Amino acid sequence: MNQNESLSMLRKLMLEFAGQTGLSPQGKPLRRYLWTDAFAVCNFLELYRRTGDDSFKSLALLLVNQVHEQLGRHREDDARTGWISGLDEGEGRRHPTAGGLRIGKKMNERGLADPLDEDLEWDRDGQYYHYLTKWMHALNRVSVVTADPVYNTWARELARTVHARFVFTPPALNRQYIYWKMSIDLSRSLVPTMGHHDPVDGFITYSQLQAIAADTSPQLRRRPDLRREIAELDGICQGKSWVTDDPLGIGGLLCSACQVAQMIGSGYFQRHDLLEALLNDALLGLEAYAARNSLVLTAEHRLAFRELGLAIGMHAAERLSGLLSEKKELFGDRDALRQHADSLMRYKPLIETIENFWLEDSARKANTWREHLDINMVMLATSLAPDGFLQSS
Repeated sequence: MNQNESLSMLRKLMLEFAGQTGLSPQGKPLRRYLWTDAFAVCNFLELYRRTGDDSFKSLALLLVNQVHEQLGRHREDDARTGWISGLDEGEGRRHPTAGGLRIGKKMNERGLADPLDEDLEWDRDGQYYHYLTKWMHALNRVSVVTADPVYNTWARELARTVHARFVFTPPALNRQYIYWKMSIDLSRSLVPTMGHHDPVDGFITYSQLQAIAADTSPQLRRRPDLRREIAELDGICQGKSWVTDDPLGIGGLLCSACQVAQMIGSGYFQRHDLLEALLNDALLGLEAYAARNSLVLTAEHRLAFRELGLAIGMHAAERLSGLLSEKKELFGDRDALRQHADSLMRYKPLIETIENFWLEDSARKANTWREHLDINMVMLATSLAPDGFLQSS
């Protein structure tokens, strides 16, 4: 698919998403979901960048507002009302992320007296750490594209709140962990285990927010400082392996590696060791995933958004490889980085294989596509035009 065709499909997918989720035209019941909307904001910004059409920037800003107004407040089926931060209306609008943001699941969160049902918990509301970091990234992208520092400030306020509530030290253990899922008001853990990649995701995302703030106005530099939170996450990351054979997880590692490479390339970051570890573990996972040969299955036995997460990650690997070549002086004499990047590029054909499969009308008629329609559409759009999401500055 050439550039014009990918732009046309990006526009088609995102306008359809806007219509079916109540974004534009407004009037339908809103269907806001934090993970999907984070990618969607980046896609609208990419449409704005590539077309110069202000309506796409307006859609990105409207989506940010809808997410804050809906997912920053208590649910309609909840006895509680108002901003989940507890702030009054005026302060809540000035600081819409101060209490975190709901996932956007259809079912309300588990009650205090309700036993944990692991299957049902997937369908219940609350707050996910890894969704919140994606929203921080989206807000940061808005701040960069619009040159409005308030979005970066909201992202850092979100990081400060989330970190304070999600990061904990278990009794009798001398190291910190991160809750995977918390209640809507962040008062209690709903799933106490730690997400595999949550520590490194948070570390890189916080570092991005801090880097953007360092390059902007003195006024923004005085806003929430995340150095302590970054140091704590760095400590949680120590000694961890990031290897996974899940395609979405592999894609996430490659996107994280691309973000690290961009920060190194800008001269802000010196964590070559982290970049090497991410590439090594992503490559190990990719080799295991490819060996399963699951891309020959029918659409009914595949999950598009997970595969498309891998395709986005391979786009990130491609950009990272280019950055290593363009800025050799900043990456030093590190043969392992170049070798890992070259090895990853052997899997570049996966991008076309995954995208072409899900561009077929017959694949998008499968139940597995329709059951996850919003996230599938948005992730396909991101894979076709990934720079809106992959750029960090």
